[in-house]
Amino acid sequence: MTKLTEYVKTAEAAEILGVAQNTLRKWAARGDIPMHRNPANGYRLFRRSDLDAFLERTARPVNEKATIRRKAT
Repeated sequence: MTKLTEYVKTAEAAEILGVAQNTLRKWAARGDIPMHRNPANGYRLFRRSDLDAFLERTARPVNEKATIRRKAT
């Protein structure tokens, strides 16, 4: 059974990912990141482990192209 403490609301999830809340809502609507609903109030909830997995899949170095060019020369 999953504990409620394993979930965060939209504002905290967006902060963890470093994006705006509306961006996170769009990603969830598209299915890019799993979203759950609190059965008591309908709030969007995001599992912390799903956020970590999303970051792992999408994280790239900021200067990835520059790093690749340096290695090639």
